[in-house]
Amino acid sequence: MNLKRIFGALLTALGIGGLIYTAVIFASTSGETADVKSLIIYGVLGVLFFISGISLVRTTKDES
Repeated sequence: MNLKRIFGALLTALGIGGLIYTAVIFASTSGETADVKSLIIYGVLGVLFFISGISLVRTTKDES
């Protein structure tokens, strides 16, 4: 297994974790400004990590 693929899988897992954490915050939010800021921050970081991890895994050649 390639080091880039491992890093891509790690980024993907971090992205999924960030998106799940965003969903948990969204479910327990009361609509305050701090809640909205944390939703935006964790959501954007989760999507960014997820997309970069998936693209890194997809574009890396599987050479043995």
